[in-house]
Amino acid sequence: MEGAEMKAIVERVREKTSIPVYERTIENVLSAILASSDPWRVVDLSEEPLPLVVAVVEALHDLGYVEFKDGIILTQKGKELVEKYGIGRREDYTCSHCQGKTVELDAFRDLLEEFKEIVKNRPEPKHEFDQAYVTPETTVARVALMHTRGDLENKEVFVLGDDDLTSIALMLSGLPKRIAVLDIDERLTKFIEKTAEEIGYSNVEIFTFDLRKPLPDYALRKFDTFITDPPETVDAVRAFVGRGIATLKGPGCAGYFGITRRESSIDKWHQIEKLLITEFNVVITDIIRNFNEYVNWGYVEETRAWKLLPIKIMPTYNWYKSYMFRIQTIEGSRGYEEEITVGQELYDDEESSTT
Repeated sequence: MEGAEMKAIVERVREKTSIPVYERTIENVLSAILASSDPWRVVDLSEEPLPLVVAVVEALHDLGYVEFKDGIILTQKGKELVEKYGIGRREDYTCSHCQGKTVELDAFRDLLEEFKEIVKNRPEPKHEFDQAYVTPETTVARVALMHTRGDLENKEVFVLGDDDLTSIALMLSGLPKRIAVLDIDERLTKFIEKTAEEIGYSNVEIFTFDLRKPLPDYALRKFDTFITDPPETVDAVRAFVGRGIATLKGPGCAGYFGITRRESSIDKWHQIEKLLITEFNVVITDIIRNFNEYVNWGYVEETRAWKLLPIKIMPTYNWYKSYMFRIQTIEGSRGYEEEITVGQELYDDEESSTT
């Protein structure tokens, strides 16, 4: 798809951001604009980090290919550009039954209804902890997914950070032999503890703990499965996923975590996958696109995303999604046990938008 116009757009984008940009990036954004003028939907459909999408959109605006009119609209010049390069509208053919999660929830219908009732009074997300939680359907789909992979029944499960209250869904399932939950936010740990008492679940241990500190002995090499939802810097993935791997007993154990395209470029994905394979020596067994769907958090206008967007439109649907990774340990797999000394940069990099 080489051409002078595309090269000029790429060069203009490079003046605006240090995030790697390719001609395919421009194609992805233009294809998304053909499908929707909503900036949140453009990010969603293009599957590029929000700050990069903003840089592309601003470059397209600078060069006269789009205009801002209650959304992002192609100009006549923009329409001629997409026609010249054969760029079509981005379609979404996600399975309407499972929403692309690859598991169905019929067997967990009662659990889902009970979970929805329990979490009505959950603590609201805190910006300072970069918190956001997934839909109840997503949380229960995690239980279904982990169960289908043999990672729950009679297993010891560690939950590292639990904005999503996955531990409560796990308790309701009755599948794990033991659950441990660790979170920095005392509001969450107290809510989980209170819920465990109310539903009469006793095989749970709940700790208020900052994951930047080395894991205590009670957590190391004692569990079969972990689940976590890390912030999306490479350092944060090393910290959260590395801590998770450190909780596992040995070969044949499993870990689950989400990584977005909303805050992670393909170059960052490459760094993360390299980290998993070369530093932690684990196997990636599953990557399920847009498995985790997040409820729009109450602090949208405080985020970097809001500051960056050239058009201030509140999101009207759950645009923020992440891919679900499943990893498995082999001989020689190792976690991350050292103290983490970085501060805010643990949560923040050039591609971040929810901080």
